[in-house]
Amino acid sequence: MRYQNLSDFAAGLEKNGGLMRIQAEVSPYLEISEIADRTTKAGGPALLFENVRGSEFPLIINTYGTMERVCMALGVSDIEEIADEIAEMIHMAPPEGLMDKVKTAARLAKVAKFPPKTVRSGPCQEVVSTGEDVDLNALPIITCWPLDAGPYITFGQVFTKSLHTGSRNVGLYRVQIFSKNEAAMHWHMHHDGAGHYREYAAAGKRMPLAVAVGGDPVLPYAATAPLPHAIDELLFAGFLKKDHVTLVKAKTLTTEHGYDHDIEVPAEADFVIEGYLEPDELVMEGPFGDHTGFYSLADLYPKFHITAVTRRKKPIYQTIIVGKPPQEDLYLGKATERIFLPLLRTQVPEIVDMNLPIFGIFHNFVFIAIDKQYPWHARKAMSSVWGLGQMMFSKIIVVVDKHVNVQNTDEVWFYVGSNVDPKRDIMFVDGPIDILDHASVGLGYGSKMGIDATKKWESEGFHREWPDEIEMTEEIKRKVDERWKEYGF
Repeated sequence: MRYQNLSDFAAGLEKNGGLMRIQAEVSPYLEISEIADRTTKAGGPALLFENVRGSEFPLIINTYGTMERVCMALGVSDIEEIADEIAEMIHMAPPEGLMDKVKTAARLAKVAKFPPKTVRSGPCQEVVSTGEDVDLNALPIITCWPLDAGPYITFGQVFTKSLHTGSRNVGLYRVQIFSKNEAAMHWHMHHDGAGHYREYAAAGKRMPLAVAVGGDPVLPYAATAPLPHAIDELLFAGFLKKDHVTLVKAKTLTTEHGYDHDIEVPAEADFVIEGYLEPDELVMEGPFGDHTGFYSLADLYPKFHITAVTRRKKPIYQTIIVGKPPQEDLYLGKATERIFLPLLRTQVPEIVDMNLPIFGIFHNFVFIAIDKQYPWHARKAMSSVWGLGQMMFSKIIVVVDKHVNVQNTDEVWFYVGSNVDPKRDIMFVDGPIDILDHASVGLGYGSKMGIDATKKWESEGFHREWPDEIEMTEEIKRKVDERWKEYGF
């Protein structure tokens, strides 16, 4: 089943036993975070807080806190269904006859069959507040961790457009709240939203943007997906949900209000926060307890002026916390790992499987199994991965042979210990690093390490005999399997 909005998704979760309602009054300052942290780490349900102190609106958190719930949000029973569909399109043979051409066209049409569609009105604008009526403090915006600089919108889909091309980007960026109508927009220098801001700043123009909260459960995932620049996140969302994402024009962010482009927002969103950034106005944002397990330090980011807050008549405020794993974002990251593996293989075809382990928080560790074909192939694989989009942030890449199960982290570390001569098999390179990495030599740059834990060949300079691995014969394993119960087990 595919859900159109957050209320429907919450109802589906509750029906399946994946949601718990909390009627007791709770504070948005740290208390919700502590409850959510304990629940997520215990593999517990989504939490719907119906009585948040200081706000009339209910709050939902831990919505994506298991792979089962991520699958529900994306409308599949197994995340590999999406990966298989992508792989099928990637590996299509050139059509030979008319029927082949028809089938090929039909498969390729799946990607572009459901582009976003603008409509005249939507639930997200059932209630509209502008000017002095804008009040972010009315929302149940949480303060996540004790040293955070203040309350943060942590799960907002941020809609921007390029000044030059008008192309849209949807990113998932945090927003620090300063007052009822002022905030700070945090995005990393490598993100498309930041690129759009640099365009406006260079031109000395005010930049419009909107932050959507809640709505279609597919959209938060699409906003995190590492898509190529030319692919609209909403087109990808349409592919995932097999339906159009409906949009409406923002109330205060259109060409009629003096902007270069109209900003459209999701019609099914629960809340939409509209506003603008000045080209030369930066404010101190942070610190913030981040997914690294440490606080990201305060720095200068654009000030966000709020011009309107629109919402459904009965909205649910959706939020998330990040911190030491496992947290809710872990499951969104694991979905990306599986969904985008077929695309990764188009660039690095020797990759058999990949694992972004939980303790690696997405960019500290990448485990890769390859089909090794020639000397130093592992180093080629490392270098290729470092050249692919957000994979450039991978701090430590471990490469093993194809028979190694990279989903079993103990097995990977066994081969690192067994197959690696540190001087020969470890490679260091310098380059971009995630700006949240506090250990790097500078902000956004530093060193990265590749570990070749594959079996070494004579042609790689290994001049002794490589020993055979201990392995029982298949015949004996089958015999013991057949007699297992006879042994008394």
